[in-house]
Parts: sequence; structure tokens; C-alpha cells
Amino acid sequence: MIAAIPWNQLPKGLYNRSIKQRNGGLANHRLKLAAAPRESVWLRSPAWTFGGQIPTSRGIMDKGRLEAFSDGVIAIIITIMVLEMKAPHGTDLASLYPMLPVFLSYVLSFVYLGIYWNNHHHMLHVTERVSGGILWANLHLLFWLSLIPFVTRWMGENHFASAPTAVYGVVLFMAAIAYWILQRTIISKHGEDSLMAVAIGKDYKGKLSPALYLIAIPSAFLRQWIAGAIYVLVALIWLVPDKRIERVLADSRNK
Repeated sequence: MIAAIPWNQLPKGLYNRSIKQRNGGLANHRLKLAAAPRESVWLRSPAWTFGGQIPTSRGIMDKGRLEAFSDGVIAIIITIMVLEMKAPHGTDLASLYPMLPVFLSYVLSFVYLGIYWNNHHHMLHVTERVSGGILWANLHLLFWLSLIPFVTRWMGENHFASAPTAVYGVVLFMAAIAYWILQRTIISKHGEDSLMAVAIGKDYKGKLSPALYLIAIPSAFLRQWIAGAIYVLVALIWLVPDKRIERVLADSRNK
């Protein structure tokens, strides 16, 4: 085994040579930084890089931290939901029957969170840069998504009673509005001719979903099953694979 010797304890000749090499390397590095464009200096300097968030002299921020943070929050929301499901005390299958509304509400909410994660992932693929407005719009969306575990348990434990079912719809409606705000904020940042704007197009599903929620919310006070059916319908509409963004990305690569 070869022992490591600190550079300042080397023999005099080797010590002087290492000092020259070290100083020469630093000098060359400074020359390269001075000759490089200002923006590339920011991008290459590790001192200005933190968790994928790379600021530049033009105010451009990378989307890495936004995507990682959002993925983490959604994963935590799903974890909280499953932890809210308490195991029955009985040992037979009949003891699971009272848990059925809780399980069904969990499945519905899990599907909704999966839909949001999937579409959020696709949306960030056509997002080249982020701004302060995009960060706040994304936090607004995550706020409403973070309320899903609460309304899911409330609705499930009360067997889809009117008020919890209506409040569940309110949270879904506000999450849909928050997603639309995030979408429009990204488009305003990148321009109406951006890949995001082209992929979204007229966004019929995005406009239909809030309208259905507005029908479901008052319906919960008349017939809870109508509201539940509408929530399931919206989830099924979005479960159909949406190829708009993938198609636009493929066309842009082929050009």
C-alpha cells in the first residue's frame, strides 16, 4: 500500500515543481474564464451550481430543481394517503367490507395524482427555462394537490357523504385551475409559438374538466353517486394517453 504524502511535505524539488504546476493550472483556468462568454462562465463554474438550479447573467434558470421538487412532493402525498388507510382489527374478510369506501376513495385519488404527475412530467419536457412566476404557479398547484389526502380520507371514512364529496370536488376543481395557470405561465414565458403552446392547442380536455367539476359539486348534495360518477368520468378522460406533447417533440426532432 502506498501512503499518501501531503503536497507541502514533498522533497524540495518535487515541492517546487508541484507549486509551479498548481499555479500554472490556476492561471490557465483564469485565462479560460476570462476568454469565455459571461453566460458560459456562470454555467461552468461549480460555485454557482446548486441542485441543478443554474442562474445565468440573463436571468435564465434551469428546470431541474423544479422537476425534482415536484416529483418529491407528489411522492410524499401518495405516501401520506396510503398511511392514512388503517388496517381493520378483524381477521376475516368481512372485516374489510367497512374499509371499502376508504379503499375506493384512495384508488380514485391515486389515479388523479398519477394523472397530474404524468402530465406535469410531459409539460416540463417542453419547458426550456423557468422563472419566478413559474415557480409560484407550480407551488400553487402543489398546494391543492397536497390537500387530496385530507379530502380523500374525509370522503372515504364518511362513506361518500354529501359535504365531503362536494369538498373533494372543490379541491379537484382548484387543482385543475392551478394546473391551467401553470400551463399559461409557462406559455407566456416561452411565447405563443413555443412547443408548449403548439402541443396544448385548444386544450378541449383542460376546459372540459373544470366544467364537469362545477356540475359534480352541487350534485353531491342531491345524489352523491352522480358526483362520484363525474369524478370517475374525468379520470377516465385523462387516463387515455395524451400524445400531444410527445407528437410535437417528435416533429421538432425530425425537422
